[in-house]
Amino acid sequence: MIDYTKINSETWDSWAEDGCEYTVPISHEEYKKITADNYSVILTPCIAVPHEWFGDLKGKKVLGLASGGGQQMPVLSKLGAECTVFDYSDRQLEAEKMVSEREGYSITIIKGDMSKTLPFEDESFDLIFHPVSNNYVEDVYHVWNECYRVLKKGGRLLSGLDNGIDYLFEEDDPLKVVNPLPFNPLKMPKERLDAMIANGDGVQFSHTLDEQIGGQLKAGFTLKALYEDRDGEGGNIIGKYYPQYIATFAVK
Repeated sequence: MIDYTKINSETWDSWAEDGCEYTVPISHEEYKKITADNYSVILTPCIAVPHEWFGDLKGKKVLGLASGGGQQMPVLSKLGAECTVFDYSDRQLEAEKMVSEREGYSITIIKGDMSKTLPFEDESFDLIFHPVSNNYVEDVYHVWNECYRVLKKGGRLLSGLDNGIDYLFEEDDPLKVVNPLPFNPLKMPKERLDAMIANGDGVQFSHTLDEQIGGQLKAGFTLKALYEDRDGEGGNIIGKYYPQYIATFAVK
């Protein structure tokens, strides 16, 4: 059985080494400018999360789930949150450590796999910040159930979701439909999986709205708000025609 999580952690390490935009940590100059009224973090490629989704973060315990890279947790820490970042990429976690040491704040850094049981007690966190990443996990229902377990009653789950439309198309011909959805390379001919890995894409999955939003509801969450987003300049051409992402705000 293929260990797709190991492949994906190594893929993200490689992307970090290459300077992928989602792995470039916040600069000292950007960090200094953060105030309660002047900050921006994203769950999806372009649109900033509304400030009201966070509420007052002072003293709140925040879990950055698959949120390494030194982009979001430094901002939430500067706003007064007590942050824990959980990620399976060594390079992404190194970026978190580098920024925290540079700016002089404390953060708990844990390497782990969100496809497994999270290493936290029940009701440990006030807020979970979970940017687009569950397209690297086969069973997203497990992720929502674990989020519900580790959140306190009334806790907030902020999630970035890939709606899967990109996976319909041929990578070399991005307007040619070749794949059925949901996309799961572990259930396709081995050649398809091997090609994805050889291309440096890791092992990716698409998930239905039943899994992504319905899964949150099934876990027990109440959906409060959402918005759609798309790739920016230089991203997948599909974004010119249709939004590929959804950000959701749910409460336990």
